[in-house]
Amino acid sequence: MSSTRAPAEVDDPVAYFIEDLTYHGKTERTRDAYERVLRRFESFLDGETTPGSATHRDCMAFVHSLRGDVADSTVATYAAYLHRFYGYMTEVGVFEGNPMTLVMEEMDETVDKDPARRDVSIPAMREFVAGVRHPLHRALVVTLLKTGMRVGELCNLDLRDLAIDDEEVSTAFTLGTRPALADRPNSLYVTPDATVGEELNGEVRTASNKRKRATVIPVDDELARTLKRWLALRPDGASAAEPLFVGTAEGWGERLDPQAVRHVVERHARDAGWYRTGGGAAENVTPHYFRHFFTTHLRDRTGDRGVVKYLRGDVADDVIDTYTHNWGDQVRETYESNVYRLLR
Repeated sequence: MSSTRAPAEVDDPVAYFIEDLTYHGKTERTRDAYERVLRRFESFLDGETTPGSATHRDCMAFVHSLRGDVADSTVATYAAYLHRFYGYMTEVGVFEGNPMTLVMEEMDETVDKDPARRDVSIPAMREFVAGVRHPLHRALVVTLLKTGMRVGELCNLDLRDLAIDDEEVSTAFTLGTRPALADRPNSLYVTPDATVGEELNGEVRTASNKRKRATVIPVDDELARTLKRWLALRPDGASAAEPLFVGTAEGWGERLDPQAVRHVVERHARDAGWYRTGGGAAENVTPHYFRHFFTTHLRDRTGDRGVVKYLRGDVADDVIDTYTHNWGDQVRETYESNVYRLLR
């Protein structure tokens, strides 16, 4: 790839690169994938380091941070995106060199689309949840385990996305104002509209939702109880969007970002012996692992791949339309009859 433009001063190297991907005919989907990875890399760097000043060690640390959070094949893909970005920016003279060259030589990632993962039983996961005492931490963990949603989708939840049929909660909070929740009490709405850097419900988001269509996920009695306990202690949000999950320490009252959630899960997984620095997807329990746990156990218990795919947000439009239309019968009843118990 080469450019005919003379890139003197480039204020936003990522935007510059994405723009040239457009000129070279890359699809919107490809451009979005590159931008998600490159912006994540930018966010990973400390405040004084930019992509242009990042070193081999910075790049290696970023790649290392991905391990255990995403599959090995995804780590390899993200590294390749970063390598191509640096190669191009070096070629056109914006950057002086490509720090990813050595990283790529040192990496030993294997492309495994279905990596073996730690086998955690439901009783063992129940013990794990019992050890998570902090109301916010438990709410994060139980929500991920009970819904199978992605960590970014969790962070993007607002109070308007949660409906709980509880008089005390309804008196204290304005919940579930989404039209899709009007006749669906005890449920969560996951929007497809959240995008990094774009405003949603009056707040610029720091994470994207990967769903192509909206999904309404049932909230069972255990999740409702856990969320009620969290809401009783939840600080007032700093944003008019009223995030469901906000910080209780650093960033008091501010919406949690995916990195903060990953840190919470890593902390408790380490305590349980389920996380090791340098361990991969086969060993470490992360928010992404909870999605795998949800999929495996709920699919085995229901025997209904369609409902599980709907809840995960993975299905095609025609299937999503079917489950949306028959939500009460095919989704809620199947879910509530089969979802595993996590609280003792």
